[in-house]
Amino acid sequence: MDKETVVVGMSGGVDSSVAAWLLKEQGYDVIGVTMQIWQKEEREAQEEKGGCCGLSAVDDARRVAGALKIPYYVMNFREEFKECVIDYFVQEYLEGRTPNPCIACNRYVKWESLLKRSMDIGADYIATGHYARVERLKNGRYSLRTSISGEKDQTYALYNLTQEQLSRTLMPIGGYSKEEVRKMAGDIGLSVAGKPDSQDICFVPDGDYGSYIQEHAGKEILPGDFVLSDGTVVGRHRGIAHYTVGQRKGLGLSLGRPVFVLEIRPELNEIVVGSGEESMSSYVRAENVNFMSVSDLEGPLRVRAKIRYNHKGAWCMVEKTGAGEILCTFDEPVRAVAPGQAVVLYDGEYVLGGGTITGAR
Repeated sequence: MDKETVVVGMSGGVDSSVAAWLLKEQGYDVIGVTMQIWQKEEREAQEEKGGCCGLSAVDDARRVAGALKIPYYVMNFREEFKECVIDYFVQEYLEGRTPNPCIACNRYVKWESLLKRSMDIGADYIATGHYARVERLKNGRYSLRTSISGEKDQTYALYNLTQEQLSRTLMPIGGYSKEEVRKMAGDIGLSVAGKPDSQDICFVPDGDYGSYIQEHAGKEILPGDFVLSDGTVVGRHRGIAHYTVGQRKGLGLSLGRPVFVLEIRPELNEIVVGSGEESMSSYVRAENVNFMSVSDLEGPLRVRAKIRYNHKGAWCMVEKTGAGEILCTFDEPVRAVAPGQAVVLYDGEYVLGGGTITGAR
């Protein structure tokens, strides 16, 4: 029987490097690929900040592939990345929402585009170094199971993968802790064993989202008013792209009490601020829902939901309110629900599905 071939997306980090090694050990024909998605080839900046898509990532990934004795290629995905990630990221902020570009990148670039090219060259699977597990359930559906390393679990950012994508995906490190992955890398002599994890959004390495959006928006982002819920003007903001719902620090307001961003109103160029109590929500609505462990909701279901990547999750009842739309009613109010982010639903250890948050109250 011929060996099955898997294309491993190699970022130059320890996780994807160990993923490639594990798959080779398991008997697959492994091909390493780094996705060239950056827009500015500034070697010094990329090497200083690192990240999953800098030029230094190619050098590290190539060295690892050489050590593992596997073929290695760099594939150009700049066009897909600009359209599906950067343009989306900028437009969402201009419309007062808080996007998660990693979710878009995973769904449309790292999976949709990479999977297609990999199938075109005869591969059977693609694989990544994500902390998650792909499993086929008794109902025949594919779903993501949370990583055994809870603090590293990355299922939230992968909720939007399709059944076809999951059926062609391997995630070999989901059953290990980060410490175990680093130890494996050290034991087999990989140069990236101690490489730090990438941080922040890869195409905004300095973390200044507002300035990045201003540079790429194609129009001037104007200052406007901070207002209270009753319309009282309490200050001036620098432009809506510099803020997100739930933000408390960096507002530049002196009201004698802590205030949070409650709402962003792009049509009025206003940012509504208020108390911590006002930032709590019991109901969260979402659209563009992707179901994973089930094909659809047959009725209200009690699940655990995460409203942002680093949210621990909270119990709620979820029900459908229309085609591709859901309403989550939380047992206890949750703080700082940001439109544009994802709400991801968990049935035990498995991802039930998720969608893009449209509003909360």
